[in-house]
Parts: sequence; C-alpha cells; structure tokens
Amino acid sequence: MSRIDLSTRTLFSLGAAIAALSAQPAFAQETAAPEATAEDDGGDIVVTARRREESLLDVPIAVTAFSGAQLERAGAIDITEISNVTPNTTLENSRGTNSTLTAFIRGVGQQDPVPGFEAGIGVYLDDVYLNRPQAAVLDIYDVERIEVLRGPQGTLYGRNTIGGAVKYVTRALPDETQLKIRATYGTYNQADLVVTASTPISDLIRIGGSVARLSRGGFGDNLNIPGLENYNKDVWAGRGTIEFGGNGAPVLIRLSGDYTRDKSDPRNGHRLIPGLVSGAPVLDNVFDTRAGLNKPKQDIEAYGLAMNITAELSDAITLRSISAWRKDRSFTPIDFDALPSVDVDVPAVYRNEQISQEFQVLYESERLHGLVGFYYLDARASTSFDVLLGLTGAPIGFPGLNGYTAGDVRTDTWSVFGDFTFDFTDQLSLSVGGRFTNDKRNAFVYKANRITGLSPEFGGTLAPIAIAVATNFRGERTFKEFTPRASLSFKPDDDNMVYASYSKGFKGGGFDPRGSGTSAPASNPAAGQTYQDIYNFLSFDPEKVDTYEVGYKGSLFDRRLTLSLAGFYSNYKDVQIPGSVGCLVGGLPGFCGITTNAAKATIKGLELEANAVLARDFAGAGSRFSFNGALGYIDAQYKRFIGPTGADVAKQRTFQNTPKWTASGTLAAGIPAMGGMVNASTTLSYRSLTHQFEVPIPALDQPGYALWDASLVWTSDDDRYSIGVHGKNLTDKRYITSGYNYMNGNVSTLGKEGVLTAFYGNPRQVFATLGLKF
Repeated sequence: MSRIDLSTRTLFSLGAAIAALSAQPAFAQETAAPEATAEDDGGDIVVTARRREESLLDVPIAVTAFSGAQLERAGAIDITEISNVTPNTTLENSRGTNSTLTAFIRGVGQQDPVPGFEAGIGVYLDDVYLNRPQAAVLDIYDVERIEVLRGPQGTLYGRNTIGGAVKYVTRALPDETQLKIRATYGTYNQADLVVTASTPISDLIRIGGSVARLSRGGFGDNLNIPGLENYNKDVWAGRGTIEFGGNGAPVLIRLSGDYTRDKSDPRNGHRLIPGLVSGAPVLDNVFDTRAGLNKPKQDIEAYGLAMNITAELSDAITLRSISAWRKDRSFTPIDFDALPSVDVDVPAVYRNEQISQEFQVLYESERLHGLVGFYYLDARASTSFDVLLGLTGAPIGFPGLNGYTAGDVRTDTWSVFGDFTFDFTDQLSLSVGGRFTNDKRNAFVYKANRITGLSPEFGGTLAPIAIAVATNFRGERTFKEFTPRASLSFKPDDDNMVYASYSKGFKGGGFDPRGSGTSAPASNPAAGQTYQDIYNFLSFDPEKVDTYEVGYKGSLFDRRLTLSLAGFYSNYKDVQIPGSVGCLVGGLPGFCGITTNAAKATIKGLELEANAVLARDFAGAGSRFSFNGALGYIDAQYKRFIGPTGADVAKQRTFQNTPKWTASGTLAAGIPAMGGMVNASTTLSYRSLTHQFEVPIPALDQPGYALWDASLVWTSDDDRYSIGVHGKNLTDKRYITSGYNYMNGNVSTLGKEGVLTAFYGNPRQVFATLGLKF
C-alpha cells in the first residue's frame, strides 16, 4: 500500500477543529517561564524544579530542561523523543501499546504497566501526578517546557518517586487574543493539526484551549486481517482552561480539563523465530505482522479535571492548592505469538481512576526559601485479561483453554513534606528537606483456568466455566517511611556553582495482580498452603535507594560555554522484580506473575551536559552557531539476586532499559534570511547495549546503535509564520525497544508456537510543518 495518500488523510478542517475546542489543562507550572532555549546565548532556561523560578544553572539538582520553542524547532512528536538527548534516561512505548509509558532514569523504573506497582519515575502534567503509565505517552503540543529530574524526588513534589520525575508544563494563557495553527504532513501519511485559541474576557478572566488531531498510517500491515495496519496512529486530544485573577491580583485560579482518545490499530510485535507448530517463517519487514487477535477493538480514553489556586498571603507567604481528578480506560488486544493461531492471545483492559489533593505553603525571604506541603491520593487501578491457549488445550481435551486473571489494587496514601534552603552568604547555601509517607494498599486478585475461550467482556459469547481456580484473594498492607534530603551548594562567583547532596528514595510495596496462589516457590509448595502463605507470595515489600551526588554547573567564556556535570552513587535495596512465567493451574498450563524483592544493587555513574556558542553574528546580526551535547555513563550491578531456587544469581542478572552509555550531540545554526530566521539543526544520539529483561536474551537485547535527526525551520521576524522540514532516524535504523520471551532455549514455556517477539523504534520519517499565529 502507498505510504503517502493525501486523499485518505485530508483532515485540515479548521472550522471543525475550533468547534471541538475544549478540555485539557493549559496552565503552566507556577508562573510561565520565558521561552529561552539551549540555542540562546548561555542556554539560560528558567525552571521550577524547586517550586520556584530559577535559572537552570542555579539549581543543585540534576535536571535537563527543554523549552517549547526548542521542541517545536526539533519537530518533537511525543515525550519519548527527549530521552534520546537526556543522559541515563529511557522513555519508550511499552510493548504492545501506543500510549503506555515505560520510563527508567539511572537504572530505576518499571517495565510492566500492570496495577499494584508504583511507578519508579513520576510523570507530572501541570503539577498533577499521573498515578498510572497508561495514556502517559504525552504528545507534544502547546507545551511551555519539559523538565527531566534525575534521582529521588519527594520533598518538593506531591508524590514521592524513587528514580526521578518528568514534568510536562503546558503554556499559560496570554493576556491578548491569540489563534495558533500548526499543521504537519509527512511520510506514512502523517497528518497532524493543532489549533490553539485564547482570549481575555476581562482584565481578570481568560479562556483558552487547544484541540489536536494526530494521525499516521502504519509502518507495516497486518497480513492476516485486511484493513488493519501496524504501528499506526489515530488520536484526538484537547485541552481547555479558564483563569480567574492574576495580572497583579493576589489570587489566581485555574480550572482546566483534558481529553485524549486513541483508536489506533493494535500494535503487534515481530516474531524472531519460525512457528514451532505452523512453521510460519520470520517476516522480512519487522513492522508487518500476522497477528490474529482483534478483540476487543483497541481503544484508549483518558481525561481529567484540575483546579490550581495560588494565593499570595503576603510578600513572604504564598498558599497553593492543587486539586485533580483523572480517569482512563484502555482496551487492548495483545497477540503474544503474532500468528493467526489462538496461542497466547491476550485481550486485556486497564481501568484507572484517581483523586488527588495537594496543599503547599511557600515562604520567601532574603535568606530563607522553602515550602511545607501535604499530599493525598486515592487511586484505583484494575486489570482483567484472558490468556487464550487454544493450541495448548485442544489436544488434551480442553478446547478454548483460557487463563483468566482479574486484579484490582486500591491505593490510599497521604504524606507531609518540606524543603528549605538557607543562604548563609551569597555564595554558600544549605538545603534540608524531608517527607513522611503513608501508603495503604487493598488488593483483590482472581485467577482461574476456563474452557470457554474469549471472555464476554472482550466479545466472547459463552458464559465462563472455571475448571481450576488458582487465586481468589483479598489483602491489605500499609507502608510507612521517612525520606530525607540535604544538599550543600557553593558559588565562588555568579557564573559557577558546586554542590553535594544526599537523598533517600522510597517506593511502596503492594500485591501482584497477576500472582497465582498455587505457584509459590519450591520452598513453599502449593500442597497445604495457608492464607498467610498465599499472602506472602502475592505481596512484595517496598524498595529503597540512598543516592549521593556531587555536581558542578557553570557558565564560562562570557557565557559562550555552559556546563552541567554530576556524579552519583546509589545503594538500591529490596528491588522489586516483576515477571511472568508459564505455570500450572489445576494441572493445566497457565500464565502466572511472579514478583520478588530478592535483589540488592549499586548504581554509579556520571552525567555531562554542555552548550557551546561557537560563533555569533557571523552571517548578520542575530546569527549564531552552537553545539549542545549530553553524555551519560552508568554502572548498575546487582550485588545480590536470590532466584526461585534460593541461589544467588546476581552474576547472571542485568538491569533492564539501562544502557551503560548514552550520548548525543546537536549542531545548530540560526541565520537571518527572507525576512525571518532560518534555524538548522542536526542531532546524532547513541545508546550502548540495552537489555530488555533482568536475564540477558541475545535475540532481544539491542546492541549499541545511533540515530540521526535533522531539522530546517524558517520563522518570520514577527513570529507569525513558520515553515519547517524535519527528518527522524534518517539512516532508517532498525532497533529493538522491548519484547516478549517465553522460550527456554528451543522449548516454549507458554503456548505451542513459541513466543520470542520484538517491538521496534520508529523507522525513517520525514515531515513538513506549517505554523500560523494571529
């Protein structure tokens, strides 16, 4: 099929887009920061990493920031792209999905997006913590900036996160009427349209929002189901905000809402081995599939409301309140074996809902700055899924064999936190903070083998008949922890700073919603198990990390060179290792989750970020030539890893999604031309060997690779018009980002055809953009 077909992708209907204008938050975190970019002299981006506006170079935290203008000039599509140029960071689509996020920073993260596990990396949308990774692959549009904070966070933010945080900050509403249109068209029928409009109603009331239509044809096709593409995109999204106050008033109230609907076709992986039963050969195109599962129809819906209140009680004290409600639902058919046969086919649904409330009291004086806060989260995360094993069940007299699982985990958590910085002098500052967290988990887990095939909630027509129940369990646990933080910074002059810090991270325990009460380790056999045995097997303990960091930030040579250097060491304890295996349920093959706290590890590394202005005004006033580079090194090693047999297998285990080396370099030039500015940039990024699981799997582990991107953008002098051409992965590199494995050598451990399936990063894409502002 043709990858470029205008007649099937004509969606630039401005009237319809404006009519749909409503709902998703469009307020910036605190006060909007200026749109400085790393290409500006000195690279002086203003961030709010410490809940107040500061220059990036003055913050004693390892943080990378991208302005909206910078992301727009680079043609960034969604937040996964920023990990290419951020040291020791992995952000990617979870396997088998377009919109669920897998995030790792400095070796800490969460591979599997099932409920019951707290995220290792916190994602914040305009100060609102997203409790689950579903619908967290945020598309980049109408964004003020994105900040990536590395290391434990918790004394400054609503939710404690053990590995780091990603802050997505949308633009604040302007004081004048604006209409902005951004249209994109490119290879694979990529056709995007973003319309943003806002207007003041009075001096103290403003209203605005954005609507986005984001679409793309598939990188491949489903060769088994005509009309289905693979790796396509079909998204509608919107944001809307009403602001009351501001403009000198002591109170600012922002009411906002958002909505996203993703109806892309199922995303299926590429088989790396021939079918063990059918003999189906490996396909030539890694983006094509023969998957036979298309029930339920893939459909992801996410939406939320938020209210942000800022009240200046005095010159020194500010009160903030952040209230939010969010909900999402994801129906997804996952065909593990990627073949027409009913063999490890997994129709699934994820449902998440959360209510959160945060209060902050901020204090500012000449020498003392800081805050105290309270955070509350009430969240429900549930999943249910079939594991259809038709090929397995039929020969043994159990046609329609289905390993059904349902899990529901509820989180009720509150915390108090505070962080203060005291400036002893203009040069020496001490920051001290702490957090007390109380996490309560309630879980229900049900697992049974059935013989009725597809369950009714996924389109099946027969009532379920359970032939063996492995788990019918309810449990409750509470976790409490105090996590401190301290840093000491010294500025010998206005352009240089050194710092040292310590922080403790904590991620609560819980219950594995896929766990089986009949699949305990060999040391605790199923026969004669008590309730406490099952409780102990399904539950897991919190993990903790102590991180020590030293760093330098500076601006040299009349701000022609800016540097950020950090070295860190982390002691990581009780690491939560989730996994899944083929197992026996009632004597029949089934699917079971297994989670342990069997690991202890050390993580140490270095991070360097640099921005150099190589030339100014070389081709007329305002011209510039610059280099922006990032380098990350990480050495993550398990010191103890107790396997199912009780043996220490640390030497045979690796860290997931944690390449030893990450590096990138961007050359950029801006030249006045044609009544505007032409910005040209080219980026080369590199990631070394990346393991997909804690056990090395040569077929799935991705060797080191490089990606090459480039952009050319012209912007008029009055900033009303822009035209750009962007290229991503210009060498068309094929690289694995995730996968499934249920093979032991040449023997299948789940199903008959064998599951060794890979998912790939995007191929070469070239697209043009047109921007208009009125």
